[in-house]
Amino acid sequence: MMRYTTTVLLAILTSTTEAFVSPLSSSVVVATSSAAPSTSSALHALDPVTYLRTEWVSAALCTNQTPRSADIALQLGSEDGRIVNFVPRTIRRIITSSAEPLSSTNSDSNDERPLTVSCERQLTQQAERRNTAAIQFSNQPADNLKDTPDASVDVVVSFQAAQRMYENGLDFKKSIREAGRVLKPGGRFLFVESAEVGGESYLECVKGMSGLVSGGMGDEYNEEIVQQNSATETALDDADDTEENEEEAKPPLFEEVGYDNVDMVLQPHIAGIAIKAMDADMTMEERKQMKSQEEEDRLAEMSFAAFERGNKRRKRKKKKAGMGMGSE
Repeated sequence: MMRYTTTVLLAILTSTTEAFVSPLSSSVVVATSSAAPSTSSALHALDPVTYLRTEWVSAALCTNQTPRSADIALQLGSEDGRIVNFVPRTIRRIITSSAEPLSSTNSDSNDERPLTVSCERQLTQQAERRNTAAIQFSNQPADNLKDTPDASVDVVVSFQAAQRMYENGLDFKKSIREAGRVLKPGGRFLFVESAEVGGESYLECVKGMSGLVSGGMGDEYNEEIVQQNSATETALDDADDTEENEEEAKPPLFEEVGYDNVDMVLQPHIAGIAIKAMDADMTMEERKQMKSQEEEDRLAEMSFAAFERGNKRRKRKKKKAGMGMGSE
């Protein structure tokens, strides 16, 4: 009986794997009619073990790392309706973006990449079923969020989208910068992606836009952070009102990046969170004013603390003097 059960389980696993990946290549095997065009999906190209694990990590990341105060979320490369169930019920609006191939009916200048009918249907169904967040449909490319204003989104998520962008001619590195642009100061960028996309490290691309990295990579990054902060402060002190100096002193897009490798998977993946710097959208003059204000606040706080200490000493002396007069 045990042997028969094991054989059945192996047969099920084998058939499931073949449903996701072609045995001859990494392309997706889709059962479609001859008239329907076949499309490649990085999500469905994963083996079942990696797929289930990354889905679980994505859901957990959304649930645990989305602030309760967050109202608006944007997804890079919307492909289906699972984002509706991943984000907490406190999210009021979800904005889509596309990582689909360029539409043959549109010119390159139009840059329209319509979401699939299946994606729109799933998003609508899941939103109606859960009755929480409203869906704002947009065909804006994931690497050019032209329909989303600067600093207008609380959370941006990218789950298994970078590989699809690469396959369909989009720039996944530009999508990270676009995520930082549309995030509010202090907003969060959540990602679960393949460790390498097109031969480049996804994590290194995110780290290159950050001033602080934590994730068990050693103490060498702390030295680099100190040097970056020191260089920025020097530039703020000595900068002129020239565009060149303003560009040199531009702070990191993300204040901090935390990450970890996704374990128990067959294909390497990385999961992490990047927090947008509070001064990322500020001009040189605004950053100088903020630094000056912080210094004034620090001095005022030190003065108040010194006054409180002096006041307490005077009270103690007065109390001791009163006790001395009473004993006489």
